Amino acid sequence: MHRTPVAVEAACGGELPERPSPDFRLPDKSTHALVFPVDISLDATPDMESRVVIRSSTGDTLISQDYSSPRGTNGYYVDQAKWSPDSQYFVFSMISSGGHSPWSFPIMVYGRKQNLFASFSDMINGNPTVSDQFQFSGPHTVVASTWKQTGSPDDKVSVTVDLDAAFGKLPPPSK
Repeated sequence: MHRTPVAVEAACGGELPERPSPDFRLPDKSTHALVFPVDISLDATPDMESRVVIRSSTGDTLISQDYSSPRGTNGYYVDQAKWSPDSQYFVFSMISSGGHSPWSFPIMVYGRKQNLFASFSDMINGNPTVSDQFQFSGPHTVVASTWKQTGSPDDKVSVTVDLDAAFGKLPPPSK
């Protein structure tokens, strides 16, 4: 059963429940990334579609991105997430909430200097990432998996991206 925020508020005696969300703070506490479930529901599950919010130390929202869909079955939820060792990039992988493209696990990257979310696929010539797992091999270098040849998600190959160099090549954001 899907409950609207009003129904949830009524069920909780007029107050919305405190929703825990993963909070990824930088060691210097200057910036933190939060992952919120998009649907406020008493029936929230770990695979609830996500919204990622980047906030300053004072709590101001710097940028946010919603990965939900109108019916809650065609969006994405955050699976793995972490800051780069140099604290300049927040990287997170996502899983489809509706099972479409079960072989594709989009990875997104937030760049602090640019205050911008970018698709990891755009950094690897538009190829998809075929695993939700990624790791850092340097201060701002990510290693993930893509397919060896188009249309073969089971034939994986590692791809390594220097995020400083990749963000330098991205087209400027449209206004």
